[in-house]
Amino acid sequence: MATATVSRPPWMNPPPVWVRGVKAIVIVCIVITMIYPLVYVIAMSFASPEQARAGVVFPTEYSLDAYRAIFNGGTVVNGLQNSLFITVVGTLLSLAATSMLAWGLVRTRQVPGAKIVLIGILATMFFSAGIIPNFMLIKYLGLLDSTWSLIIPGLISAFNMIVIRNFFQGLPEELIEAARIDGAGEWRIFLQIVLPLSKPVLAVMGLFYAVAYWNTYFNALLYINDSEKWPIQVVLQQYVLAGVAIPGAVVSPDQPPPPGVTLQMAVIVLATVPILIVYPFLQRFFTSGVLTGAVKG
Repeated sequence: MATATVSRPPWMNPPPVWVRGVKAIVIVCIVITMIYPLVYVIAMSFASPEQARAGVVFPTEYSLDAYRAIFNGGTVVNGLQNSLFITVVGTLLSLAATSMLAWGLVRTRQVPGAKIVLIGILATMFFSAGIIPNFMLIKYLGLLDSTWSLIIPGLISAFNMIVIRNFFQGLPEELIEAARIDGAGEWRIFLQIVLPLSKPVLAVMGLFYAVAYWNTYFNALLYINDSEKWPIQVVLQQYVLAGVAIPGAVVSPDQPPPPGVTLQMAVIVLATVPILIVYPFLQRFFTSGVLTGAVKG
């Protein structure tokens, strides 16, 4: 008895060699297009003053004068310290508040009105009060010109809360019931069982929060007038886009300041490197964190 051959659809057949070659060339071009600006910025930040003034496309002689001048000036360092405080404190507070809210909304039977609260949170994803009401609220709360004005308004993200809530819903209910039979209360269940099992989603949401806090710019322009409290993104706008000279940015009093282009590139590098350093350590949590939290429930 002859067996019938099943024909495969055309899109399931392996593509010709020339098609794979074209794909490889396109991917390489895209990678070069994305990597080259970063490499150029880093290289120009280390360029020697002579080559920077000559306007070379890619420097071959390097110097640390731009970084020495920036750290002597203190303005950029102060912005980095402000952004570091906002990012670390804001991320920790946001994770704590978001995870507690998500767990409370999962326990809808034990929390009265949880569904109404969930609907109200979902509404914030589609409707916003606007810039002026938010500014008036910050003003009436006494948070103007305060670092907390950059943390408290964005303490809980509705999207992040929904992802964490869906992850919590996927946890085995039998495990929660077993802990409750053993005498564990809600806080003990949450702290010792739920949170340790939720490290992937918390790590990913922590990265999302950290990137948002580190990139705080518009709210800082609205709420912060004291230049000593500016985060690094506002410092970037002032000294890179606007072209304002960095106060005290000199290597030594008897030497001229480094060229402006090297100072600008060095500021960009200092503002970008912290997030680039953190990302590889959390990358392995992305698949198990985001996808599981977004699909389950």
